[in-house]
Amino acid sequence: MKKKFLIIAGILVIILIALGAEQFFVLRKAHSTFENYYAFRGCVQLIQRTYDYGICKTKSGQTIKIVKYQGKWYLDGDLPCGSIFCL
Repeated sequence: MKKKFLIIAGILVIILIALGAEQFFVLRKAHSTFENYYAFRGCVQLIQRTYDYGICKTKSGQTIKIVKYQGKWYLDGDLPCGSIFCL
């Protein structure tokens, strides 16, 4: 019984690690270019684009601003450090 539990627990750990790794690579790719982040956020219409930001409309009709921060692209107001002091 103990051996069966350890096998199941091991399989679950492997699955969780695989899902975490997949999420890591998906997010890394999304943040790497404007085009990838545009698609990741579900944008369907580009409204404005400059070197360090872009404004687009999503499938749901919401207008969002995508900004470049330290060479990566993020949703405006959702920078990795989580505060206005990032800039």
